[in-house]
Amino acid sequence: MTKVAIVYHSTYGHTKLQAEAVLRGAKSAPDTEAAIYTAEEATAKLDAKKWFTLAWKDKVAGAFTNSSSFSGDKVNTLVGLMINAMQHGMIYVSLGMNPGANQPEAFKTLAGPGPDAHNRVGSFIGPMSASFQVAPGEAPGPGDIQTAEIYGKRVATIAAQFARGRASS
Repeated sequence: MTKVAIVYHSTYGHTKLQAEAVLRGAKSAPDTEAAIYTAEEATAKLDAKKWFTLAWKDKVAGAFTNSSSFSGDKVNTLVGLMINAMQHGMIYVSLGMNPGANQPEAFKTLAGPGPDAHNRVGSFIGPMSASFQVAPGEAPGPGDIQTAEIYGKRVATIAAQFARGRASS
């Protein structure tokens, strides 16, 4: 059984919706047990010695983020989370999806991919969603939510592949 933990912080509720999509995706992977925690809940469960002992070495990690614009410095957020995973000796999972994956023709238009497009923000390091100043539930858009769900399944599937490989060696 592969275990996946999704940890998030959400000030307005948009990132929570994205985290819930990652959870659905992870749970859709065969033989996967997934749980979701707020950053505060996860922090309360951890002891600070994880970093010093490399307790998560060779575990699989990934990250996702949301902001109120197309940029919102999301790349910096994901890079920081990826570096943190690397400092723990973890294996980081990319998004594994081209920008506008389900709408590649949209890149030939001035408007570009719309809210139904997968990876419409054009990330490779992890899902990025843009909610602008739209209420949670209306944003993030359906493509951003679907991208997060696909990513959750990808992380869980890769974690299972690593677990099977470790078990056979």
